[in-house]
Amino acid sequence: MYRILKKETLAPTIKLFEIEAPLVAKKAAAGQFIILRIHDEGERIPLTIADFDRKRGTITCVFQEVGKTTKQLGTLNQGDTIKDFVGPLGLPTHIENYGRVLCVGGGVGVAPVHPIARALKQAGNEVIGVIGARSGELLFWEDKMRQACSELRVTTDDGSYVRKGFVTDVLREIIEEENKDPALCVAIGPLPMMRAVCNLTREYNLKTIVSLNSIMVDGTGMCGCCRVTVNGETRFACVDGPEFDGHLVDFDEMTRRSAIYKSPEKQALELFNAGINHKCSCGGE
Repeated sequence: MYRILKKETLAPTIKLFEIEAPLVAKKAAAGQFIILRIHDEGERIPLTIADFDRKRGTITCVFQEVGKTTKQLGTLNQGDTIKDFVGPLGLPTHIENYGRVLCVGGGVGVAPVHPIARALKQAGNEVIGVIGARSGELLFWEDKMRQACSELRVTTDDGSYVRKGFVTDVLREIIEEENKDPALCVAIGPLPMMRAVCNLTREYNLKTIVSLNSIMVDGTGMCGCCRVTVNGETRFACVDGPEFDGHLVDFDEMTRRSAIYKSPEKQALELFNAGINHKCSCGGE
């Protein structure tokens, strides 16, 4: 069992858990993820590692309450325990001194981009961070990102905080500035955002790394659920990723696959909200 040492509400529907998991923390690196299960009959869900503390033996995860399992996860409190907490999984972010790097986080994607920006800065890069959300109330970790980056720019879709615009608007401004050209862009966020960033950076031939949040089950490459097409080849996000060259990802296919279970997910959430202890045909909750 893995104990929740800290719970924090970062924004409406967005929660932070700091979880006691010393063996995971010992090996964790920027870009990796974990898979957790709340109880014996619970769904296995992947969450990207937002932070880690090797000395304290803790892993920090940030999640948004979207479906039944994340809603249920959000009902847990400090002191409660989680049944399974497996990781670190996936390949770590490749860190080296590129020169000038852009780190873009959209929505909950701000959390996983944070340790990457920090590691890149520690490697000697000039890290320009760009974070955005639909509104100011949904924006979080601005202070942490300022510490992790050399410079941080903030935007909101509705203009309720700092400025109005999408992260792509800010990104284009940075790329077209008469400064040193960026060598790399790292973008993490909702699929439409990552796709939009890649469409933009392709215009400038700027290599862009994205972290794919594919549907997963086992997280070890055995089930094949997280398969994605990259450069015309089938890859598995759990063991070959989760990071890939965004210019080579088939976003059309990934968007279709991510919507496969929308109907049963909606039904499960409705039953959970109604307080009905629903079990699916396979015997799980």
